[in-house]
Amino acid sequence: MIEPIVHKATSFQEADMWDIKQHTQMTHEERQNAARKLRERYYGKYPPDVRDTGNIK
Repeated sequence: MIEPIVHKATSFQEADMWDIKQHTQMTHEERQNAARKLRERYYGKYPPDVRDTGNIK
């Protein structure tokens, strides 16, 4: 389970810099795990195949 972190910024620029700092401090494996969890949360356990959309020619 990921421990939530709260940061209260005083400006949009500070918030953007803090967000960038958080992303750059993640390891490659942490970024892949986060992307996998977001994909499963949005699409479910078995995401649709992008080749079945009909948009690719």
